[in-house]
Amino acid sequence: MINTQESTGPEIPGTERGDSAREGNWYALYTCPRHEKRVAEQVEQRHISCFLPLYRSVRRWKDRRKGLDLALFPGYVFVRIAPEERLQVLRLHGVVRLVTSNGQPVALPEADIESLRRGLAGHLPMAPHPYLKVGRRVRLSRGPMAGLEGILRRRKEGLRLVVSIEMLMRAVAVEVDEADVEPS
Repeated sequence: MINTQESTGPEIPGTERGDSAREGNWYALYTCPRHEKRVAEQVEQRHISCFLPLYRSVRRWKDRRKGLDLALFPGYVFVRIAPEERLQVLRLHGVVRLVTSNGQPVALPEADIESLRRGLAGHLPMAPHPYLKVGRRVRLSRGPMAGLEGILRRRKEGLRLVVSIEMLMRAVAVEVDEADVEPS
């Protein structure tokens, strides 16, 4: 079961937050452990577009079970910012840094963010998955996440496509139908 935070407008439910116009690029903010929701709230308060994908997890203790909404990419919040907004975001409590390469913030592909948003809106079962580097690369040909590439893993119940974001060294597993997958 997937759940995401409340949305502020007619966007896809709970995925993108904030009022800033579609300017700038998507970047990954690295946060302190378990600060993703608080960072997303602070970004929203500053009217900056923010994407915090969440999934539903049921945790069991001795005396009870509880459903929790957890970050799909632990330690990361995605923000759409223009270069002049970078310092404003970095000053937020709980933000460690922007994900960089050679000291420069690296923009995330718009298509990857949109595919994740469509997948969450389509209520595809998603959960974090260990990052995989080897395996068969495939592309989804149909469905809400069409065009997304990942590594295919077989499971007894069906197929699982593991979408890896190499820059973050993180991955997400999505249940897919075998007919919707084609070689990459």
